[in-house]
Amino acid sequence: MPLHVSQPAAHVALITIDNQAKRNAMPREMMRELAGIWERLAADGDCRAIVITGAGDKAFCAGADIGGDLSASEEMASMINRSLLKTIAYPKPIVAAVNGDCAGGGVELLLASDIRIAAEHARFGLPEVKWSIYPFGGATEKLVRQIGYVHAMDLILTGRLIDAPGARAINLINRVRPAADVLDDAVSTAAAIAANSPSAVQAVKLRIAEEIADHASSWEARDQQLGDQVRASSDFAEGVAAFREKRPADYG
Repeated sequence: MPLHVSQPAAHVALITIDNQAKRNAMPREMMRELAGIWERLAADGDCRAIVITGAGDKAFCAGADIGGDLSASEEMASMINRSLLKTIAYPKPIVAAVNGDCAGGGVELLLASDIRIAAEHARFGLPEVKWSIYPFGGATEKLVRQIGYVHAMDLILTGRLIDAPGARAINLINRVRPAADVLDDAVSTAAAIAANSPSAVQAVKLRIAEEIADHASSWEARDQQLGDQVRASSDFAEGVAAFREKRPADYG
């Protein structure tokens, strides 16, 4: 279940999430590896822009692997924060090449990107509430900021999936492209960014990212509190069991 890092163009890094058997869902060890990659690329003077995508043509990222570890200690929450760039003012521009379904933590990873290009068949959603899981990766704060209250509440509270044109209509993504063109478009966009002044680009990126990071401590603590509350409920056991058994959850 590796993460691949390559260089498709000068000064551009490409991260590929490769867990195709689980729609590129990320178990905790993969998330920890991704956190390390972000840190390494942030410090790499040759890297001026980053593209992130999923392997294959089915999924960008289905989020966390619900079949695995679902604990949420403070140490684990810190690691998830670093892997999803939840509250971090990250200096390098990130372009998402959404090659397929993007759900749950995959959407929260998408929210950390700056420019988003999606395949025509891609779908987007935050299904956590269906399984009594709190969206812990920043959606409760960042989604509202990025697409507005009513659109964010529609996605978060219903848990429904929307198609790529629908995601474009609510400004969750920048543009929709034929599947065969998505990665090339993303790399070209990243290369255009990388050709600009890296000092100016990174200063602009940091200034905008700091607007979120400045408020991070308060909502990060509240996310921990509310997430713990949901995990302590009887709903949580039923939701996770239903997901693993591939059946609708019954909350009575």
